[in-house]
Amino acid sequence: QVQLVESGGGLVQAGGSLKLSCTASGSIIMPNVMGWYRQVPGKQRELVANMASGGGINYGNSVKGRFAISRDDATNMVYLQMTSLKPEDTAVYYCAEAQGRYSYWGQGTQVTVSS
Repeated sequence: QVQLVESGGGLVQAGGSLKLSCTASGSIIMPNVMGWYRQVPGKQRELVANMASGGGINYGNSVKGRFAISRDDATNMVYLQMTSLKPEDTAVYYCAEAQGRYSYWGQGTQVTVSS
């Protein structure tokens, strides 16, 4: 089992920045993929960014050039630096970890971008 706890969400004005953090604990096995997804009511959860332990990174099209994912395997942390935030970035952001056929999710943190 892996436990994921997000932090750093909040309210920010359009154009502002916010950094999300996720702490992973439990049975973390490499190689793995850690990342961020987001969801708004009535819509499917979508990929924001993920990063493999080997270094490969994927970004959702809507955040490319504005968001940056990083991870620190020594401390089992993954981060999401969000810049140039837009009202349409408003969502609950979830941390996720995948290893083999197993995947784990955090409880989510709300990010609200005001116009």
